[in-house]
Amino acid sequence: MGPGDVLKVGAVGLRTRPLRAFLSALGIAIGIAAMVAVVGISSSSRAGLDRTLAALGTNLLTVSPGSTMTGGEAKLPEEAEAMVGRIGPVRAVSAVGRITDAKVYRNDRIPEAETGGIGAYAVRTDLLSTVAAELRGGTWLNAATGRYPAAVLGPEAAARLGIGRAGPDTRVLIGGRWFTVVGILEPAPLAPELDTAALVGWPAARTELGFDGRPTTVYARSDKSAVEEVRAVLGATAHPEAPSEADVSRPSDALAAEQAAGKAFTGLLLGLGALALLVGGVGVANTMVISVLERRAEIGLRRSLGATRGQVRTQFLAESLLLSALGGVGGAVLGAAVTAGYALFQEWPAVVPAWAVSGGVGATVAIGALAGLYPAVRASRLSPTEALATP
Repeated sequence: MGPGDVLKVGAVGLRTRPLRAFLSALGIAIGIAAMVAVVGISSSSRAGLDRTLAALGTNLLTVSPGSTMTGGEAKLPEEAEAMVGRIGPVRAVSAVGRITDAKVYRNDRIPEAETGGIGAYAVRTDLLSTVAAELRGGTWLNAATGRYPAAVLGPEAAARLGIGRAGPDTRVLIGGRWFTVVGILEPAPLAPELDTAALVGWPAARTELGFDGRPTTVYARSDKSAVEEVRAVLGATAHPEAPSEADVSRPSDALAAEQAAGKAFTGLLLGLGALALLVGGVGVANTMVISVLERRAEIGLRRSLGATRGQVRTQFLAESLLLSALGGVGGAVLGAAVTAGYALFQEWPAVVPAWAVSGGVGATVAIGALAGLYPAVRASRLSPTEALATP
């Protein structure tokens, strides 16, 4: 028989028992769809992270106070920001300072203990551009508003305070003083501490809230080619008297580490997909065994008309391969659709690696061959008289 004849004969069993064929192919499809979707969503997530980092930049470094030799909390000098700005490759520098004693409340009737975990920070007016943060609404602090009781809220802080918009009529209580909310930030991936903060101008923090002027985090953007060199000297530059008490970090590394931590979960899901694929293969084998038992008369008739054992074996093996291939293609399409839908929901680029699709379909063909081998051999071993004698 030629290839076309093999396909036609192999499709007979699928056409005559469409529901059983559909359910068997569905088992394979679920496994393939799970595997393709896991790989696709993971790849789309990485592509989304790469796009985010490309927009935010990977050249941002931060320096913050660590611990003293005695285990106490260290402090950066007031000149830390200016000294970091003198490093040659540094192109932008800004700072924030935590105002420890200033609690933030929606109004003066909130119990003192219910702070909502919101911190108050003194900030420089160039902070927004340095950390690549954006405003959700309102305006950012400038040289004028930074001297007066005006505040910008992080998105989490605004949500906890029940503030949906900024404006002259929106006020919060910070350190016992009323501050007008002039802006609300979007989430800041490279400076997540700002999300739960109320930000006030550096001069206003000194005059209104008794801020001591010491920065708690200094942000520095440098030339991309010199990031590691700047990182090596940043701690000693910001705190020359005690370099070991300064912690230097690269915020983009935290995002990459978070992405890497998800690989273990991805591996688990791939394992579950492989298990579903194995179950689907068992379903195909079961379908083919039952098909051989039900079609003994057909096998006997074909043998009596001159079909060889090899041709009968080829017929049932082709049927098994067709069944698995249908499930594989359907599963690959379903997995790609799930990936595209989830990526669209998360606003990621939709990425479905070609190797995942081709590998998934290839795996189904291999499983189909293994699942159909025993039923095909069993069918070919039936003698014409034994098969035709079956009631």
